[in-house]
Amino acid sequence: MIKLIEAHHLGDFRITLRFSDGTEGIFDGNEFLKRNGPLLDALRNESYFQQAFIDAGALCWPNGLELSPTRLHQTCKALDPA
Repeated sequence: MIKLIEAHHLGDFRITLRFSDGTEGIFDGNEFLKRNGPLLDALRNESYFQQAFIDAGALCWPNGLELSPTRLHQTCKALDPA
């Protein structure tokens, strides 16, 4: 089972992610926040978005929003190796 082991905020609603299999990528919150939902409203504030943390291998925020590490792994953009 894949887990998220590291996350760093880049700015502009983007977070670098490192997974338990060694892969790394970028989660683009701009795309994610185009969706609707009550838990997403708070994340539209950059300072709140920056409060992301890892809990049990998932990307989480204080309002209870939790993103599956497996789904993040499938959808995040690969980091440029350069």
